[in-house]
Order: sequence, then C-alpha cells, then structure tokens
Amino acid sequence: MEKQIEIEDFDKQWEELGISNDFLFMKVMQNQELCKELLHRILPDLDIDHIEYPELQKEIKEDMEAKSIRLDVYVKGSKDIIYNIEMQAADTKELPKRSRYYQAMIDLQLLDKGDKSYNELNKTYIIFICLFDLFGQGRHIYTFENLCKEDTSLAMGDEATKIFLNAKGNINDVGNELKVFLDYVSGKKSNDTFVDKLEEAVQKAKKNREWRHDYMTLMMRERINYEKGEKHDEERLFKLIRRLNEDNRLSDIVMAIEDKEYRKKLYKEYDII
Repeated sequence: MEKQIEIEDFDKQWEELGISNDFLFMKVMQNQELCKELLHRILPDLDIDHIEYPELQKEIKEDMEAKSIRLDVYVKGSKDIIYNIEMQAADTKELPKRSRYYQAMIDLQLLDKGDKSYNELNKTYIIFICLFDLFGQGRHIYTFENLCKEDTSLAMGDEATKIFLNAKGNINDVGNELKVFLDYVSGKKSNDTFVDKLEEAVQKAKKNREWRHDYMTLMMRERINYEKGEKHDEERLFKLIRRLNEDNRLSDIVMAIEDKEYRKKLYKEYDII
C-alpha cells in the first residue's frame, strides 16, 4: 500500500514538472535547435552555427578516488567550444566551488591523459540556470572570468567562463530574449516563439513513457538513499551521545545536538564513521 502511494506521488510530480526540473530540462535540451537557441540567448555575441553532444548527461570521473560529476547538458559548439548547462532549483550554498570543481574535472577529461598540451584546452562555458539569486544583487546574469586584481582590464586568458543566471532578477541587465526565457523558468509565460517551443517540448517529453519510468526510478532511488542516510545519521548521533555520556561530557551532548559543525568535530574525535 505504501509503495502504491509513493508511485502515485511520483506520478503526480511528473505531471506537474516544468522546465526548471533538471531531469526534464536535460531531456528537452536533447533537441539541438532548442539547445542552440538557448545558448544564443545566453551568449548573443557568440556565433554558434552548430552544436553536438559528446555525451548526454556526461559523467566524468578521472580516477577511483575522485568525486564523480554528472553534467546535465554537455555540448560542443562551433570552434570546439565546450558548454555545460545546469538547471539548479535549490540554493545548496556550494555553486561557486562546484563550478570550480566542474572546470577542473572537465579540463582533466579534455587533456585526455596527456595527449594534449595545455594550450590545446578548449574554451569552456559553465552555465548554471538558477531559480534564486545566488549573489543577491538582483541581476539576471553574473559572468565570471579570471581578471587581474590590480588591473581588471587585464584578463588571464585561460578561456574559462562561468555564468550564473538568476530567474528572479529584477534589474534591466539583459535583453528581452533572455529575460522571457528566465521568466519562463520561474513560471511566468509570455508571448515568445522560443518559449512556446520549449513548452511544447516539455509537454511532449512528459508523454514519453520511458522518461517517465526513468524519473520515477530516480526519485525512488533518491528517497531510499535519503532514508538510509537519515537512519545512519541518527545511529551515529545516538552512538556519539552514549560515548559523551560515558565520559560525563554533558554540555557537549547539548552542543552536539544543536551545532552540526561541532558534531562533526566530535565524530572525528571519537572515530565514529
């Protein structure tokens, strides 16, 4: 009975999904024309005559010890420029450093284990489409390149650009074409041909039985992993409290419950994995 309720919940979620869902966004962006048009709206100064997909939702893991990354939309455009586009609904407080890690892992993969020189590294754009204002300035777009601190007119020239789009922007800093797309991401429709095509693609994707099954499988797996993680965290905390009580560290018990960072320190002290 419980499993049946879960399936119905996921089925309802699927019917309510929009372009801001990363799974559905990835599926819609398999349409080359839509993906190319989106890149054109984000980067209007670039001449993108074609794109290709080295891999959809590319997974990169250079060695057994490295943390793997799964890129939502990883495409190669004109002049071999690499674009990674991610849809980000929740503010996890880690996007700046995640973008740094993505760049490092992409570069490692592009070097192809020493076959290329550093000068042959592709120009890259890492793009996050966010439903929140990561930097709190009200902008629709924040573009970062490596510049000289003493002379900001001097660029390093490493050809690595990171862009954070904000669907909640409220200042006039982008063209109408990008703004109506970001409005659409945040749930506001407008009379725009590209937005209409995206909505049509979203509705078509939601009728794909295979993708629907994949989504439900993914959600079930995430829920199971979350519940396992919660149970494990609970067991660790009980174990820590027992150890602290044995050592008569009563004040530390209160701090361990209230302060996550202090709790981590105590886990390390007591070697609780």
